[in-house]
Formats: sequence, C-alpha cells, structure tokens
Amino acid sequence: QDQVSDFGGGSVQAGGSLTVSCIASEYTYRGNCIGWFRQAPGREREAVAAIDTADGSTYYHDSVKGRFAISQDNAKRTVNLQMDSLRPEDTGTYYCAARGQNFCAGRWMFEHNFAYWGRGTQVAVTS
Repeated sequence: QDQVSDFGGGSVQAGGSLTVSCIASEYTYRGNCIGWFRQAPGREREAVAAIDTADGSTYYHDSVKGRFAISQDNAKRTVNLQMDSLRPEDTGTYYCAARGQNFCAGRWMFEHNFAYWGRGTQVAVTS
C-alpha cells in the first residue's frame, strides 16, 4: 500500500485553475509535514508548497505565493493544492511527499527530508 498517493492535474490554458490532491495513509498523515514538489522537463525537482498537518502551518515557494493554496482535510486524510492563475512555467509532474514527521519549518524545501513519495501527476499549462 502506498503511503501517499497523488492524483488530479490535467491540462489548462494559462490563467486557468487546477487542483492536485494527495491521500495519505493514517500513519503518514497524522502530525506530519506533507508537501508538493514539481519537476519540469529538463529541470530539477523543486518544492512548491507544504503543510504541517499538526497545526495547519503552510509554506510556499515565492513563485507560487498568492496563486496556489495548500489545504488539509483531516476526515479524508487528504492534502489539496489549489492552483490558480496558472502559467506555462507551472507545467510539470507534481509529486506529493510526506516527511514521516512534522516540523516543516526549515525543512520543507529539501527532497531528502521527505521519506514517502507519490508517483506524480501531470500538469500542463498552455499559452
């Protein structure tokens, strides 16, 4: 059983909106730092946003602040990333990841701090 499973995404024109979602196991959801990373073709994977499910603290890469919103649904053990005002440079494979513990602060931007990864879901933004 996957500890985290990501889904959603799709294709949209620039300026449009999409949502990607992550379902976590009970073990990886509770009191955990769960983040979203993305990888564009030919580029390294980068952190996009994260949420600490213990207290709801959120973190965003500068490039998505004001456009993306990460949220949690405790009843469904789900973390959603609502993406608005999408740009062609937002195109890529989006991965959900869970640290295996909380404390996002100072750690959420680095892949090596995350133990569990989804398989990725595609987001394509056309101009």
